[in-house]
Amino acid sequence: MTKEAINQIKEIITSPIFTINQTPISILSIFVFFLIIFGFILFAKFLKNKILKNILNKFNIDHGLQFTLLRLTQYTIVFIGLVVALQFVGINLSGLAVILGFLSVGIGFGLQNITSNFVAGLILLFERPIKVGDRVTVGNTEGDVININIRSTTIQTLNNISIIVPNEQFISQPVINWSYGDTKIRVDIEVGVSYNSDLDKVIKALKEVAAENPEVLKTPPPDVLLSEFADSSWNMKLRIWINDPKRHYIVRSDINCAIVRKFKEYGIEIPFPQRDLHLRTTVAVPTKNL
Repeated sequence: MTKEAINQIKEIITSPIFTINQTPISILSIFVFFLIIFGFILFAKFLKNKILKNILNKFNIDHGLQFTLLRLTQYTIVFIGLVVALQFVGINLSGLAVILGFLSVGIGFGLQNITSNFVAGLILLFERPIKVGDRVTVGNTEGDVININIRSTTIQTLNNISIIVPNEQFISQPVINWSYGDTKIRVDIEVGVSYNSDLDKVIKALKEVAAENPEVLKTPPPDVLLSEFADSSWNMKLRIWINDPKRHYIVRSDINCAIVRKFKEYGIEIPFPQRDLHLRTTVAVPTKNL
């Protein structure tokens, strides 16, 4: 390649193609800008995965808090990289104003949802209404939070399907967090018994079922309530507390199975729905010949 060709290439990549805040921007400066940002992104990932994670594990910090600290550290390093890149290409930060200007332009071009999800993601990381590892229900979907990104949150359902939920949904709509604060939850199991049953024996049987299950907490103690006089049964409610919200389906199933066995042992009947059918005979009416 001749010197003249090299000079032409140099002139092309260094010639200004547009101006930002009175700063000429060339192909070379754009390349350097993205190269610096990419370098900071790689450094942030390395620092998060290889160094900080090991340090936080040694302090036995909650997994959800670890994730928040690591993700905030990563965002901070990337933001610093963005500032450094802007300064390197010669944009004076008054450039924070430039960044906000880009953001406002983006909003003007229909990126309101992306911006709102970004802000919601920051709120989730700082306020931590949900965190990685929590069991949540969003709409009709129940699952565990496995990742909180800048735009969306990943939930792994009970069927091992990953669902991507926009962050804004966690801020603007009701979300059930089974793991928030105190992890103890109450589980109500309802069962109908025949009107011919011995009520005291029914209460005793249900309390024994609760006492025999190792996952049912002693405090608060289990309780048995007669909740309703139905058409063909007394509707009883066994109210228990468990310590792991992720196990509520399994514990409910175990309790139901134990109730069936215990009722058979005590001779307590679980009635079928009953319907009375009344039959009428019709009498033929003689007709006269006209």
